[in-house]
Amino acid sequence: MALHHTHIKDISKNKLKRTLNLFEVVCSGVGIIMGAGIYALIGVASAYSGNSLWFAFVLAAIIAALTGLSYAELSSVFKSDSSEYEYTKNAFNRSIAVVIGVFVIVTGIFTIATVSIGFSNYLNALIGAPIFISSVALILVLSLVNFRGIKLSAEIMIVATFLEVIGLLIVILFGIKYWGNVDLLSFDFGIQGILQATALIFFAYMGFESLVKLEEETKNPQKTIPKALIISIIISSILYILTSISAISIMGYEKLSASKAPLADAVSTSLGKYAFIVLAVIALFATLSTVLGSMVATSRMTYSLAKERALPQSLSRVSEKNQTPWLAIIVISLFALVFLFFEKIEVIANMTNISTFITFAFVNASALVLRYRISPDKFKFRIKFLNIGRFSVVSLLGLLTSLLMLVYSVINIASA
Repeated sequence: MALHHTHIKDISKNKLKRTLNLFEVVCSGVGIIMGAGIYALIGVASAYSGNSLWFAFVLAAIIAALTGLSYAELSSVFKSDSSEYEYTKNAFNRSIAVVIGVFVIVTGIFTIATVSIGFSNYLNALIGAPIFISSVALILVLSLVNFRGIKLSAEIMIVATFLEVIGLLIVILFGIKYWGNVDLLSFDFGIQGILQATALIFFAYMGFESLVKLEEETKNPQKTIPKALIISIIISSILYILTSISAISIMGYEKLSASKAPLADAVSTSLGKYAFIVLAVIALFATLSTVLGSMVATSRMTYSLAKERALPQSLSRVSEKNQTPWLAIIVISLFALVFLFFEKIEVIANMTNISTFITFAFVNASALVLRYRISPDKFKFRIKFLNIGRFSVVSLLGLLTSLLMLVYSVINIASA
């Protein structure tokens, strides 16, 4: 999954310094997007798509780019710390905005549960640790890390992001010699299977929407942020596509889909058991980082909605010592523990995607509505192609593809 952006602003009223150029924002974007989704879900997704899994990553990238452009346009109008809640409140009304804000929180809770199971699957493959107990322990430990403050969380995630990219490069490089072993254009389960895989694997792209939160610290943000968003999605997609090609080529979708530690198993097939250990450890860091990032982002979103009186105000309580929203952290962690009882990682991942696609549908719809409610000169960034007057075809396509993926996420749950 895509790493949630956890940049938390200073509580002072001072503006943040604009220091980030295009290269630095792109690096941040890749770090935000790259995460545990591919480590945890590539095997399950291959069961839907067969050997044509790479094509699902291409479709997911296109869908992410469409919605990402709507986010970029909206972020150029509203203040940099605005969110889905503010977009929908201005486009529709406060009641709908509250529902969407809750969906964002639910998405975070599902993400925590999903990736915790992914972490435990790798730990189980590595040392035989019980999956449920390991998942519970991870959530409890990382809740304490979250409570300690943003600095410690950020340091852990920086290290993990570096390692997870290295892990994907290892899979790609050592899988090249196997390319050609399988027919990548076989479309074993037809377009239906590809779309089901796309809906599931979209989990690996989540987080791209948070790149717009860097607006206040970016030079010439109205041009830099949209460019960086698209470039980040392209770079991440290339890594994902090449990783899926190597993994499928090494193992074939039948073996890959049966593995609880798919990328570690793929590398061990090529390099032996020591390579399995290396990739399994990297996968542990990748999944741990995503769980922590989701905890931080979701607890802060809960805190923000509580301050807006959209949720009980008690959830905005902050620890005097650590300046972290302690009650929100506890509540989010408890809900995540409940969803561990679903056990099947693909079920929780698809539940995550359902709430994500509902949110994205409303963000795209908000972009369409606000083009008519806000003067064009107020937009610091506007999508300059596929427009019919004020109407944005890009946002419409973002809306329609989000709804399509919503349908296939429901189909995935029904067939699980």
